[in-house]
Amino acid sequence: MNLVYCAGIAAIMGCGIFMLLSRHIMRIIFGVMLISASVNMTIFLAGRIGPFAPPLVRSGETVLDAAAANPLPQALVLTAIVIGFSLVAFAAALALQTFRSSGTLDTRELDQAERLGSPENKEARP
Repeated sequence: MNLVYCAGIAAIMGCGIFMLLSRHIMRIIFGVMLISASVNMTIFLAGRIGPFAPPLVRSGETVLDAAAANPLPQALVLTAIVIGFSLVAFAAALALQTFRSSGTLDTRELDQAERLGSPENKEARP
């Protein structure tokens, strides 16, 4: 069953990389989202998906039961989800501001800085 999960994660990662290599900013953001999701699923899969007991310490005990699920991958995935969401929200806000200022989200047309020229212009030197 892990092979099926690995194939699905690889397909999602491949789609994310394909979208990340696009020249449209929204596709790049969606690619980052897919890569983030596939990395989260990889970490979750490394934590042994299965019918394990929840990682709870019973009253009077100081350690987890041996049959309990590993809580570390769950905590890492939860943290990665929050970080990924904030990254995507920030990138979407930047994309919105870029669209408002330039009227496009195509990276081939976002060349205002190149048109200004180099700050070390040879004519400006004494």
